[in-house]
Amino acid sequence: MPKSFTNINKLIKFLKVDKKNQKKILLNSNFPLLLPYTLAKKIKKNDLTDPIFRQFVPLIDETYKNPGYTKDPLNEEKFRRSKLIKKYNSRALLITTNACLGHCRFCFRKHFEFFFNKNFDKEIDLIKKDKNLTEIILSGGDPLTLSNNDLENLLKTLDKISHLKILRFHTRYIIADPKRIDQNFLKILKNIKKQIIFVFHINHPKEIDSNLIKTIQKLKKQNILLFNQSVLLKDVNDDFETLKNLNLKLIEIGIAPYYLHHLDKIEGSKHFEVPIKKGKELIKQLHENLSGYMVPKYVREIPNKQSKTLI
Repeated sequence: MPKSFTNINKLIKFLKVDKKNQKKILLNSNFPLLLPYTLAKKIKKNDLTDPIFRQFVPLIDETYKNPGYTKDPLNEEKFRRSKLIKKYNSRALLITTNACLGHCRFCFRKHFEFFFNKNFDKEIDLIKKDKNLTEIILSGGDPLTLSNNDLENLLKTLDKISHLKILRFHTRYIIADPKRIDQNFLKILKNIKKQIIFVFHINHPKEIDSNLIKTIQKLKKQNILLFNQSVLLKDVNDDFETLKNLNLKLIEIGIAPYYLHHLDKIEGSKHFEVPIKKGKELIKQLHENLSGYMVPKYVREIPNKQSKTLI
């Protein structure tokens, strides 16, 4: 795991936040601060509007109670069997870990009750018995917080299940620590026979740097499909220029825009919500100015539906 800020007062000092702006910061959050140092260095000093600051630093706004905002907005507990979540017919999500590279303030699993052991025997048995499954999504937390050894054991086990065709990583890790994709991990991926897919979570062009691009180039050489999903966030990426630049940059480095998610109504995240009307207008503008393959699908997740809902 990369070196991170976990103490809000040390971060305030590092970012040179003045007394006026300090009043807007939540000093004692139930969802603790976790911000990698590499990302903190990208934040403009004493700027609460910085897109990385807004995503990772707790604000007083999180304490406000708003109707419709709950601790489990996607009703995942209903679909959960141990560490396996199956909401859709052909794919299931495996909670590989509770750990993340950082704590996104809008995370829809911030109140999730995680299992802390790395034994997946029960989940593997469930996967083997469900012949409808063709794809397993490795999520969490972030699967790249696991060691290479743990990931190798898990991937090799899944690789032997004949009815599975695709193994998909959902990860945000590389925006803070691209070197996590090291030669040993690349070798593990190369030895897996099933199609490997990476879906990254990048919300703003500021998260993409030269080190991340070098890592992406390594993955591209191994027949790994690369996609990105973003969350539409107020005062982070809810403007045309930011979204245009983000998706152009993604395509330029070899990542296909996949989803632009409407905010999941997790408790304490109301200040991130963008009206659907504005989201639709932004997508319209993107279509008018970019090629179709550069425009992500604007979607929301409605509990109990068999797929994401296109907006």
